[in-house]
Amino acid sequence: MKKTVTPIPKTETPDTVAPPAAISAAEITPEQLAGLQERAAKADEHWERLLRTAADFDNFKKRAARERQEATQAATVALLQKLLPVLDHFEMAQSAAQTAGGDKLASLQTGIEMIQQQLKGILVETGLEEIDATGKIFDPTLHEAVSQRETADAPEGQVVQQIRKGYKLRDRLLRPAAVIVARQPSAPPAA
Repeated sequence: MKKTVTPIPKTETPDTVAPPAAISAAEITPEQLAGLQERAAKADEHWERLLRTAADFDNFKKRAARERQEATQAATVALLQKLLPVLDHFEMAQSAAQTAGGDKLASLQTGIEMIQQQLKGILVETGLEEIDATGKIFDPTLHEAVSQRETADAPEGQVVQQIRKGYKLRDRLLRPAAVIVARQPSAPPAA
């Protein structure tokens, strides 16, 4: 069964104008000419608005990229300014180590511990957080299992040793903690 399509009759309204090729210049009425001129003016207005909007959007993209780059650079500068004193202290400790005698070793060790605490403080202030995995249940989103150890002292799946510290920056994992995970001892073979 074929469907028949009934054409909808076209009605001439002031808004509908036949395509230019179908009408000769002599057949255009003053009302149609005024309608065409009005539509051409609106089209020009819309075109100008489109061009302005496109230019504004392009400028916005460039400004946003520049601001993002400036913000990143400012954050980097601020962090480096906080780290420069730590670098200075390490250089002083290195020069003290070269001239240190036996009794100055304890004060050198204390100085290095102070530098380490200073560096950790700066990193914590920046949002860095250590992942302490020892004694916790293995979590593959925070830990990287490098080995398993048979032990009856800890339940299976618990971290028994942390090999390397893991770090998060706020909620983002920077580096997983490398850990050794407990495994229940295997039963001795039957004789």
